Amino acid sequence: MNLQLKLDHLGIAVANLDEAIRVYETLGLRCSHIETILEQKVRTATLPLGETNLELLESTEANSPIGKFLVTRGGGIHHLAFQVEDIEKKLLELKGLGLRLIDETPRIGLEGSRVAFIHPQNTFNTLIELVQRRS
Repeated sequence: MNLQLKLDHLGIAVANLDEAIRVYETLGLRCSHIETILEQKVRTATLPLGETNLELLESTEANSPIGKFLVTRGGGIHHLAFQVEDIEKKLLELKGLGLRLIDETPRIGLEGSRVAFIHPQNTFNTLIELVQRRS
């Protein structure tokens, strides 16, 4: 399996986005973008870190995936995101290899990117997001 992936971002669930931004800024990072993604019921902040980003995730509704994660696990690392060139091709490849997908078709993510998640049962209980950035 030739994935040729690049780490796009590390998703971190937080209870309070503004407070989390302040903490990471004390470490020397700077917030470059804040966006609410209504479909995913999440408010996000992007903090560039070298060739990748930290993506802070705050739930906008208690019944959202991030809201449920915060209730069951508290804040912390939520997912790893890998950048791919052709998300549909990658999803077909992974499905053909027998991996269980949360999303068989991409949805719209941060800054208009196209995203899909692989079920963590296949990735050692680590949620993996595939990201195809807008050209």
